[in-house]
Formats: sequence, C-alpha cells, structure tokens
Amino acid sequence: MSVASVFPRLEGKLPSVQKPIQYVGGELNSVVKDWDCAASSETGGPTVRWALMYPDAYEVGLPNQGVQILYEVLNERDWILAERTYSVWPDMEQVMRTGDEQGPIPQFTVDGHRPVGAFDLFGLSFSTELGYTNMLNALDLAGIPLHAADRTEDHPVVIAGGHAAFNPEPIADFVDAAVLGDGEEVVLAISDVVREWKAEDRPGGREELLRRLAVTGNIYVPRFYDVAYAADGSIEAVVPNRPGIPFRVRKHTLMDLDQWPYPANPLVPLAETVHERFSVEIFRGCTRGCRFCQAGMITRPVRERSIETIGAMVENGIRKSGFEEVGLLSLSSADHTEIGEVAKGLADRYEGTNVSLSLPSTRVDAFNITLANEFSRNGRRSGLTFAPEGGSERMRKVINKMVSEEDLIRTVAAAYSHGWRQVKLYFMVGLPTETDEDVLQVAELAKRVIATGREVSGRNDIRCTVSIGGFVPKPHTPFQWAAQLDHEATDARLKKLRDTVRDDKLFARAIGFRYHDGKPGIVEGLLSRGDRRVGRVIEEVWRDGGRFDGWSEHFSYDRWMEAAGRGLAGTGVDVDWYTTRERDYDEVLPWEHLDSGLDKDWLWGDWEDALAAADGADIEIEDCRWTPCYDCGVCPEMGTEIQVGPTGQTLLPLSVV
Repeated sequence: MSVASVFPRLEGKLPSVQKPIQYVGGELNSVVKDWDCAASSETGGPTVRWALMYPDAYEVGLPNQGVQILYEVLNERDWILAERTYSVWPDMEQVMRTGDEQGPIPQFTVDGHRPVGAFDLFGLSFSTELGYTNMLNALDLAGIPLHAADRTEDHPVVIAGGHAAFNPEPIADFVDAAVLGDGEEVVLAISDVVREWKAEDRPGGREELLRRLAVTGNIYVPRFYDVAYAADGSIEAVVPNRPGIPFRVRKHTLMDLDQWPYPANPLVPLAETVHERFSVEIFRGCTRGCRFCQAGMITRPVRERSIETIGAMVENGIRKSGFEEVGLLSLSSADHTEIGEVAKGLADRYEGTNVSLSLPSTRVDAFNITLANEFSRNGRRSGLTFAPEGGSERMRKVINKMVSEEDLIRTVAAAYSHGWRQVKLYFMVGLPTETDEDVLQVAELAKRVIATGREVSGRNDIRCTVSIGGFVPKPHTPFQWAAQLDHEATDARLKKLRDTVRDDKLFARAIGFRYHDGKPGIVEGLLSRGDRRVGRVIEEVWRDGGRFDGWSEHFSYDRWMEAAGRGLAGTGVDVDWYTTRERDYDEVLPWEHLDSGLDKDWLWGDWEDALAAADGADIEIEDCRWTPCYDCGVCPEMGTEIQVGPTGQTLLPLSVV
C-alpha cells in the first residue's frame, strides 16, 4: 500500500463536509516523522509504525488522555513513528467511499494523512463498548479485512486497549490482540517485538509475530484460544490451542507514576472539543470498593503522583498548551493524600492569573469548603457535582457507596452557605435489588437539598440538577453476576421519578432532571458481558449502517435488536440471555481467562455481601488505603503495592529565568 499523504486528494473535498477542520491536523505539539525515521536514528534498524485511534469523532477523541499519552511515549523513541486517526462523520465517509479517479480515499491519520492500512500496528482505545461499530467502519475504510483470520503480514496488527478490553471477546473476530491495563510500558514492549521480527525479515509471517506477542503472557491473542459451548449455550471452557500460550493473560500495571509525567506536550485542538482544558492525572486506581464500578476495580492498586510532580506537570502543560483551565483528574480526586496541599499550592501559584483549577471528581465524604474555595480562588465558581449513586440509604449499602443522607445534606449546606448556587447529583437506576421506592427516594433527596440550600443561603435561586444513568453490570466487578434491569422497567421507574419531581410545585422549577432511556443500556450490557457469538451481531449492525452508537441521534435500538435476531440465530441464546439473566458462581464467564488481579472468590463474596446488605445486614468494605488489606488479590497477584503519600514534598516555587 502507498504511504503517500492522501491530503492532496482530500483537500478539495473538505468544503463539502461539516467541520472540515477536524481532518486537517497540524495541532500544536503534534508530531510528523519521516516514514523511515529509524534509518536516520542513532540505533538504526527497522522503523515501527503505529496508527492510534480513539474510535469516536475528533471532538471526543482528541482530548482522550490515554491516546495522547501513548502518542507521546511512542514518538519519543527515534525508531518509532506514531500518528492518530479518529472516526469520520457520515458525510466524510461518503466522500471517502466515493473517492476520485484513483478510487476510494482510505482511512487516514490526521498527522501525516497517511493510509492507516500502511502502518505496522493499529491500536484502538475503547473506553466504551459502543465504539465497536466505529472500529469496523475504520477497518473497512482502511482496506483492512474485518476478520483477523483474513489478514496477511501486509496488514496492520489490530490491537484493542482501554477499559472495554478487559472483555474483548465480542470483538475477538476483529482484533488480532488485546492489552489489559496501563499502556505506557506495554506499547514499547510490543514495539520491541515487532522491530525484532522485522529485523529478522519477518520469519513465520503474521502468525509468528502474534505468537511472539502471546507467549509474553501479557498480550491476549484471541485466535490462540478455543471456546467450547455447552448444550444450554453457556461456555464450557476457554483454552489455548497452541503450545506455549498461557492459560491466563495478565493485566499491566504501571508503578511510580512520577517517572511517567505524561502528557508533557499536550495536543491543542484546532476545533472545539468536549474538554477545553489541560488535564493532569493526580493518581491512578481506586480502592473505595463501589461494587458497580469497573474502573475502580480494574485499575487497582492506588498509585499517587507526588505534589512536586503534579506542580511541574501543571506548569509545563499551561506553558506548552496555552490552556487556562487545569483539571486534576482521577476516579476520586479529593482522595489524594495531599490534595489540600496541592490545592493551596496551585491556588497560591496562579492567583491573579487567568488560570483556573477544577476537581471534576469529588466524593461527598471527601469534600470540604476549604478545598472548594482554593479551587475557586480566581473567581471561577462553577457548580459542584456529587455522586450518591443510590437514592436510598439501603441502595447505597448494597453498592458499598457509604454516603449517608446526612453527609450529603451537610456538604451541600456548606456549599450553598458559601456562595454556590448550583449542585449536580448523579444517580443510577437499575441497580441490583432496587425497587421503585428506592428510585423515588432520589426525588425526596433532591427536594431536601433545595430546601437546605434555600434555608442556609436565604435565597430562592438555588438549583439542583439530578442526572440519572442506567446501571450496566460490568466484567471484573462484584456485580458481574447480576441481572440487568430490562429497558421497559428502567423507563417506567424513570417516568415515576420524573413525574414525582414535576408534580411538586414547591421544588419542580428548582430541580433539573436529565436521563437517558433504558435502551442504550441494554445494548451496552450485551456488549459488556458478551462472548464471541456477539461479534456477529456487531457486524450485522455495522453492515446495516450502525455508526456512532454512543450518540443518541445515531443510535438505533431496533437496528441492534434486529441484528441480534439474525446474528444469534441458531446459537440457543438471545439478548436477554446476555443481559437480564443472573449468573451463578459456577458459570464460566467469557473473560475468566483474562486476569485483572481480582480474586474470583473475593468478588463473589462481595456480591453475596451486597445481597446481604439489601436484606438489612450492616456490611461495609472499607478503603484499603487506610485499613488492613482485605485480600481482593491484586497486590500479591500482580506483584504491586499501594503507593500513597504523604510524601513530605512541597509544591516547588517557579524558578525565575
């Protein structure tokens, strides 16, 4: 395949599509290397070439930190070339498929506008399973066979990563490999394997390259595993089909985040994106133990960045990007052991400037007014967001989100009394053992929040936005065995809740209500806990025009259900079998050969504790950062440890040049 830029073919067609700027490239801090960059490097040898994709539109994909970090880590090596690609909108897809006198225009990178099919590796980062149809579209536009079995050594090795890769079985037919966990070190290890194979003149072809990746024990190659099904449709076993292939594939965990201060050269978008800020990940992992939370479970253990590193990353990012907002990110940012010192140090440093600080993720029980005031010292006081998740105290015990109603009221009272006017509360509907009454408690809680705000502030312009998400059971969590609530029941509960809020004349105007219907959640549930048979459904949806399924205006529940009817015909299973059915301990789950470090018996015990809590038992799994280890398995299994402060370091003053 030609490696020449397709931009000369593309440029004249850009005025015919929406937001053409997203296809132009040339962002500040982007990198375009020579195709044979290794030839002029100190090390010499073959060049290893990566095309990295976040399978969504540019405006969503460019801010993604995972892709930005890998892009930078890879391009730091003088023998590796890494470029980015994103999903094209339907109007651009039509332009590309129509093409010109040379034929269709292939999927291209935004850096060098090179055809994705010419690269050695095509890496896709999935934060949600609803991006799978976009992957198939990109493969097809790139001229890469959809099915891994049909590819030759002339095609890129297609690798999935991100949170959804912890169960890649639904896309096993389409990807050559999957990586579990942190990507910084593993992408370099993969590059080493590819480089060595190319230097040896590609012995054994594609099969041998994949074998070399698989025998490391850290890279999952689906073609090297066979799945056997029982008569009732359940999985009997997933076993290697070649010598030397491990029975279980382990996740990667990056330790000592201070040694990996990325992104150090943040990309600055040319078009408007969903996040217009520079973000610094202040720690990775979470051990709060929320039973629904896949991100918290699969990213253990907690690893903090020091205050000194955080300060250096913030200053470097502002200087190199020009962003005026800095977000301090993690799964629960206020849990950083030195968050008070971080907040005060950064607020002192940037007081009187245009730089504003934000803490997007805050738990009710970790919030305090001093912290909030530090982050709003420059006068930018946005609304506060808290996530009780469950409407009733009973539900919060079931999910191990140990935040009492009094905790929440005390927190919002402090916020409203110190000048905040807007609070956003996030809840889920459809949690295990949930009843209509549990959901209706959301309305009562929101009313009490408004009443408290009016009382402590003496004002009537107090607002509370209630945002509702549907619960989807996820792999590698205690709720991986749970039945998912069907979309009809989900919608009925949401309607009751909405009507309860609207019918109260005293509070209706003060409470905003945002929610999605239950149908997208069912599709996400099918893809989250599906096995290889679900791949046929994904392909059917894509062939029927499915694209951008994470966008409500493009999502079609009927298309998915009709495709499931065709794709699952003759298998003995259906959508309900994957979604609304509860599993038991003995069932072989599609992802059991993929090791997140979590002990199955511990997860099952926590699931049983959730059911006991539903019946009134007072059971809480505390955060192991501050309590003795409760044997989830991660640290001994993965050879890791919790890395938290306090470090005793301080936020260093800026040096004056």
